[in-house]
Amino acid sequence: MKNNSLGTKILMTAVTLSLLAYFGLQAYRYFADPLTTTLAYSYQVEESVSLSGYVVRQEQVLPDEGSGLLRLRREEGERVSRGGAVTSVYADQSSLDRQTEIGALEARIEQLQYAQDAAGSTEVSRKLDSQIMQNILEYRKCLAEDRLAKAENSGGQLRALVLKRDYNYSENEDYSGQIQELQSRLKELKNQTAGSVQTITAPASGLYSAVVDGYETILTPESLTDMTPSRLSAVRADSAVSSGVGKLILGDSWYYAAVMSAADAEELKEEADALQQAGKSLILRFAKNVERDLPVTLSHIGAEENGRCVVVFEGKTYLSQLTLLRQQGAQVIWDSAEGIRVPKEALRIDTRTTENEDGTTTESRVTGVYCVVGMEARFKPVEVLYNGSSFLLVRANAPADKEKLRLRPGDEVIITANDLSDGKVIGQKDTY
Repeated sequence: MKNNSLGTKILMTAVTLSLLAYFGLQAYRYFADPLTTTLAYSYQVEESVSLSGYVVRQEQVLPDEGSGLLRLRREEGERVSRGGAVTSVYADQSSLDRQTEIGALEARIEQLQYAQDAAGSTEVSRKLDSQIMQNILEYRKCLAEDRLAKAENSGGQLRALVLKRDYNYSENEDYSGQIQELQSRLKELKNQTAGSVQTITAPASGLYSAVVDGYETILTPESLTDMTPSRLSAVRADSAVSSGVGKLILGDSWYYAAVMSAADAEELKEEADALQQAGKSLILRFAKNVERDLPVTLSHIGAEENGRCVVVFEGKTYLSQLTLLRQQGAQVIWDSAEGIRVPKEALRIDTRTTENEDGTTTESRVTGVYCVVGMEARFKPVEVLYNGSSFLLVRANAPADKEKLRLRPGDEVIITANDLSDGKVIGQKDTY
């Protein structure tokens, strides 16, 4: 009886030790597994070079004609036809005041005539309400963009619309007497103003700019042909060139000239040629004042001077938004990629075995990453789009009928782990 009891105890002890060893080993593997993860997220990379240079346009300075008070009649970047009015010159302050009163009278007459023709009309009231709301939004937009000249015009239009709406509330009131009286006053003011106002017109068709900075005759498209790095670096504005009237920007093209190393310029030329063959173009992104990317072509590479050269880019779009630019920093972009960013260490190759119809099997190698799904590791196939120094840009490459295997931004990607396999239960992890 004692022998049997001793054997049972030994057996139970051995079983207990085996179980403790087994669970201890599993616990060690669970907690000692070097599992680290990170979150995948959308990312974009660009192949580019940063430059500092000058915006060059074909410009014609408008001469000051006589003395007096100027009132601009064009907005910055507005297109003017040949012979179109650019500014008005008033002989004195009283002439300018009369012109201001003339404008107010014309607006008042228009409002009264509108009210006379459409008094009490519900349809007209609704239309005015819609126009007022649109004008308020436009006014706020101009103020937010610091376009004060355009905001002033929008404010004037808004006041006129509000007055029209106010007149529209009246019930069939006859404004004929008021209109006749205002027209008489308007005719009198115009007679007094005759001969005291001079209108300056555009000698050619172009975009108007009120700012003359002195570079108009120094930096021209023709001067870029033989421009050297030393000459471009020494460019200074000509103080003798000035005008209170402004200038015209002729043609549809603009240029950006900058200095870069000859080796980088040669590489950029190869990239530009490749883009042109593919029907694409370089992208120029100014550091400030312009909120959009601009398509450009590599127009000219100047002669090498001490390992450097002048590179000229030509653009044919959005010239009206570039009228105030001169010396600017910019990026020239020739390639970009967008995808889901993951660490290089996370990329793995999984071997898949597929059974064919004839009973044979085929092995294939699939590139992908393991992600934490619940408490398991799941393999998600991906396609590599960009290979960076320490990261990759990828996109999901799962079959259309297996949406759960698609890698998405926000997925928890496994960087390091022991014995990874699809469906493996994972333990404690460190997240980066």
